[in-house]
Amino acid sequence: MLDDRHYMRSQPPTRQWPLVYVIIAINVAVFVVQEAMAMYAREQAIILVHLFALSREGVLSGFLWQFVTFQFLHGGFLHILVNMLVIFFIGREMEMTLGRKGFLTLYLASGVLGGVLQVLLAFVSRYFDVHVIGASAGAAGLVAAFATLFPQRHLTLLLFFVLPVSFRARTLLWIAIGISLFGILIPAGNIAHAAHMGGILGGVLYVRHFAHGGLPNWFPARPRRREAVVTRSPGTAFLRRSRPAPPQDLPPAEFISREVDPILDKISAHGIHSLTERERHILEAARARMGPSR
Repeated sequence: MLDDRHYMRSQPPTRQWPLVYVIIAINVAVFVVQEAMAMYAREQAIILVHLFALSREGVLSGFLWQFVTFQFLHGGFLHILVNMLVIFFIGREMEMTLGRKGFLTLYLASGVLGGVLQVLLAFVSRYFDVHVIGASAGAAGLVAAFATLFPQRHLTLLLFFVLPVSFRARTLLWIAIGISLFGILIPAGNIAHAAHMGGILGGVLYVRHFAHGGLPNWFPARPRRREAVVTRSPGTAFLRRSRPAPPQDLPPAEFISREVDPILDKISAHGIHSLTERERHILEAARARMGPSR
């Protein structure tokens, strides 16, 4: 019954690569070129960084393409490894949720906003006046968007690539914000914390203001008022609220029409990101109840 609705049908197979894989492939290819140039053509490697890494000097020289190109350069194997892992695991979910165009816009816009914030602070303090490279701002935007859409979702990270640690997505976002703010207020090392913070802001702003026209649950629907039923007992009359049967006890047809159809209509109108946790649980229960589609 669920498959009768156009927005719940399985999409036909496509030969297009997910954009997540395309972005990872481009980053890896550029990194290989960087490493080869660093080994065999050092002068050209320096020119590459000067032209395509983001810097205050480059922006003043009119190299505005640096706001995009810096996102595809990296400063070492560990740097690119961490960024690509984040893009792979979080990016796949975001591409399925937002679609190819929405995902690409989110990723690149978060990176650009991260670069803008980094350059603006470079005009304020010399500590931020460095050459910025890496996909970290875009990756931070993906994490922020994921946590905004799915704040209660649990994520398991491998701390130091060994120790598994689980967080709710919302908790991970606050940790990332705290680290970025600390790095901005007390700058040290070669980490572009301002770019990370800009990426986080980009992810949150994109989801709240641009994805599918904005989040409709900023204005949540009023709960339906339960129908009052008058019952009488000998010598007494009182008003009580009727208690509808729990969703799991309803017949399949009534369960679909009463519980699932309004949710599917909401997805069709506003996108899956507009659902509440309760609505997501109902959809999962519906899929389990209807069984696998054939």
